[in-house]
Amino acid sequence: MDKSSVHRPLLSSRGSGHAYVRKTPLFVNLAKWILKIAMGLLFTLWVALIFVFPAEFGTELYETWVAATSGTVFGITGSTFLLFSGPIIIIALLSVVFLIISGEEELHEKKTSSYPSFRLWTFPVLVDGPFGVVSATELIGILLFIAFVVWAVCSYTVRILNSLSADSLTFKENSLLFMEILGLRFGLIGLFCFSFLFLPISRGSVLLRLINIPFEHATKYHVWLGHLTMLLFTVHGLLYVVVWTIEAKCLPCGTVELVVAKPENLRYNALSFVFLQVRELSWLQWHPFSVSSSPMDGKYHISVLIKVLGKWTEKLRGNILKSSEDVSCSLPTKLTASVEGPYGHEIPYHMTYENLILVAGGIGISPFLAILSDILHSVHQGKPCLPRNILIVWAVKKSNELPLLSTIDMESTCPSFSTKLNLQTLIYVTRESEPPLEEGKVESTVQSSLCPMSKGCGMSVLVGTGHNIWSGLYVISSTLGFVILIGLLDILYINPFDISTWWYKGLLLVACMVASVFIFGGLVVGLWHLWDRRMSAKEQSKEAEHKKTVAHNDLDERSPANFTSIIYGARPDFNEIFGTVSREWGPVDVGVFVCGPPSLQSSVAKEIRSHTMRRQSIDPVFHFNSHSFDL
Repeated sequence: MDKSSVHRPLLSSRGSGHAYVRKTPLFVNLAKWILKIAMGLLFTLWVALIFVFPAEFGTELYETWVAATSGTVFGITGSTFLLFSGPIIIIALLSVVFLIISGEEELHEKKTSSYPSFRLWTFPVLVDGPFGVVSATELIGILLFIAFVVWAVCSYTVRILNSLSADSLTFKENSLLFMEILGLRFGLIGLFCFSFLFLPISRGSVLLRLINIPFEHATKYHVWLGHLTMLLFTVHGLLYVVVWTIEAKCLPCGTVELVVAKPENLRYNALSFVFLQVRELSWLQWHPFSVSSSPMDGKYHISVLIKVLGKWTEKLRGNILKSSEDVSCSLPTKLTASVEGPYGHEIPYHMTYENLILVAGGIGISPFLAILSDILHSVHQGKPCLPRNILIVWAVKKSNELPLLSTIDMESTCPSFSTKLNLQTLIYVTRESEPPLEEGKVESTVQSSLCPMSKGCGMSVLVGTGHNIWSGLYVISSTLGFVILIGLLDILYINPFDISTWWYKGLLLVACMVASVFIFGGLVVGLWHLWDRRMSAKEQSKEAEHKKTVAHNDLDERSPANFTSIIYGARPDFNEIFGTVSREWGPVDVGVFVCGPPSLQSSVAKEIRSHTMRRQSIDPVFHFNSHSFDL
């Protein structure tokens, strides 16, 4: 490697790109605005109801509602369910309509603006702490939940103290009663947080797709809410325990690539991920992996890169190598892989930035290979594609991980791409002080295996977020079925037999919910499956069998190595990197995507926060985007 290359500018000046703008009909925009206002108003009223509930006014409002509706169908249980779950069900139905009329391409149109914009969602505020990297919007949400809990506890405490009688009970009795009632209220506050708990964890949720939060990002909100809910329930239980225990005293780097067949009409994005199960290893274990292939790499396959980090991945690699040996001996070993997904962003949001910085640690390069392939395919095919300046920063422990870059052939994907893209790659090999071999010659010892796939065993499109219309029909049919079953049960059973026991009526309510999902929703899923089989039959008539052999080549003139600077014995200096970007790219929006360990994400977020706080008008605005999956 030329030593002077380290002192050359890291980046070239930014290129010019044309924003893709498509005009939307006026009536469509009007319908979308009406739906947005309706959903926003419903959600605001729902949250407001939860906030005022701990106050006396909220309790009086709830009692008035129950008195007016308890005589219908399921009594108090049905009234409570309708009050606290009805708004979310209505929002879900409206969001289905919104997603269908919005289409797909216009969701990632670039805003026509001459200046970079500051976004609360991509500005990291907290970079170190129990929550990890937290954006400004996420911090607002955290503060709102904390404010609700503090307000509810204070409100209930004041109301309990006002209700206690100092004349009829002793101080000890008042104290015990206070703790018992307060424990009950802590449980009620926990139930309100519990109601939010399942919203971010629903796979393929239309609500998450509406606000453009991918499932793997939403899982951290589920974790945060789970911790808060468990804390409230723990206090709830401890207060009761205290009361009860007072009357008692006592690749060479270990990486493999899997290529899985999929139907042509299964859609996903470059930052999607899948859950993978291998039956020969375990029938119960499902593990999430980022997709390393672009949806434009091929119509009939999807690939993932898996690094050996535990017993399951170690057994997987052993089985694949054993399968490779058996194939050479004409004794193929069956390897059955089940895939759930893909999940992730509904739109390729990396395409909304003209300038990208991709920061990866180790196997974290996997989703960025898919991004690169996605961009190259779009440029080559003349599709709408904003990215023009791309900087890849990749930190690896040893140079034997470098062959991962050879899984993408940039020249064959997009000939003469260097005239259309400004692409620079910085690789930091942290645990080696010098190249282990001759300059430009990195030995590739990655072993590949082609496992035979049975005909007709591809992935079904019923997994993942699916088709907007079919997903919408599933939500609508399940909801309508729920209403129909409630009505029939009320007419044929509850009224004729004078059923009034509240817990039994609540049980019937849950039974109607489950039955509506399986009966009415199941009917839609069955029709969806038949439609999928018909589409698959048409695909198979065009091409009987599609196979793809994954070849791991050396880093040569076709790979990103020609546009790469490799630094040995050092870690990325993000202050220098972002400073260089600021000087070279100027006042633009820069999407920064990070995939790697928490320490790497924290370092990048801290640098972005620092640059944003001292930013001048001639500097870019950096938008932090984390791509990781942690439960």
